[in-house]
Amino acid sequence: MKQGKQLPRKSYFARYWQLYAMMVLPLLYFLVFKYVPMLGSVLAFRRYRPGMGPFGTEWVGLTYFSRFWSDPAFWRAFRNTLVLSILNLVVNFPIPILFAILLNEVHILPFKKVVQTVSYMPRFISTVVVIAILGELLSPSSGIINLLRQHLFGKEALYFMNEARFFRVIYILVDTWQYTGWTAIIYLAAITAIPAELYEAATIDGASRTQQIFFVTIPSIMSTIMVMLIISVGRLLSLGFEKDLLLYTPDNSMVSDIIDTLVYRTGLANQHYSYATAIGLFSGIIGVILVSSSNALSKRLTGEGIY
Repeated sequence: MKQGKQLPRKSYFARYWQLYAMMVLPLLYFLVFKYVPMLGSVLAFRRYRPGMGPFGTEWVGLTYFSRFWSDPAFWRAFRNTLVLSILNLVVNFPIPILFAILLNEVHILPFKKVVQTVSYMPRFISTVVVIAILGELLSPSSGIINLLRQHLFGKEALYFMNEARFFRVIYILVDTWQYTGWTAIIYLAAITAIPAELYEAATIDGASRTQQIFFVTIPSIMSTIMVMLIISVGRLLSLGFEKDLLLYTPDNSMVSDIIDTLVYRTGLANQHYSYATAIGLFSGIIGVILVSSSNALSKRLTGEGIY
């Protein structure tokens, strides 16, 4: 084939049909579980009655939106979601970046592999199992944390998972343990793609390892950092539903009740499907606005974005 001559489309597909075949299942997944359910968003504007059609029986306009707009339970869940998400972002966004940079500085290869493997293994543990382990560790009767408090400091046992004041700390620390190593893989991949010539030039100029991190490593992976930040900002109103639900108790509900649990309780438990759909749709719209805004801000400040 001559240089510059494009391969005919039919020949191109015939040559790389295996790659397109591998895309079928992911495309079906997104089509069936992501795009088709979007049709159900019409229930936010229509009254749903069980057994009378999947798309509601009558048009009610913005009735459900005006209802949750004046619902104190919604605003409590909205505030809890926002506070928990921002705290989680402030704490757990920079930690994988720092971990990846520090791990990249380790030159003992066997030790580096062990640390990396151990750090991302918690990602493969089910959230249910993680919360069950946490419940055992923090148990007021047999948990090791309370036993240490009693024997070393003479403190009374605390039911940490039932206390509202500990909920956010527990949630964020569990996220740190479970996702730091896994997220750091992305940054490690970006770091390994940095040309070695940049570090050699910095060394010739007399830059120390710390200066190389600040003036070579971080600027080189800034595009990856910004993409991850935009994605994280877009998820501000979409926390881990399973983890929050498993940590939820009546005593800590004032801080643990978030939008996802409110939608679950409203839609499935109380069977107010249209009302729950309206709340979920509002949360999704806010997420789109946050992603678009953060992407525009990132392009203006760094010239990098996801689209």
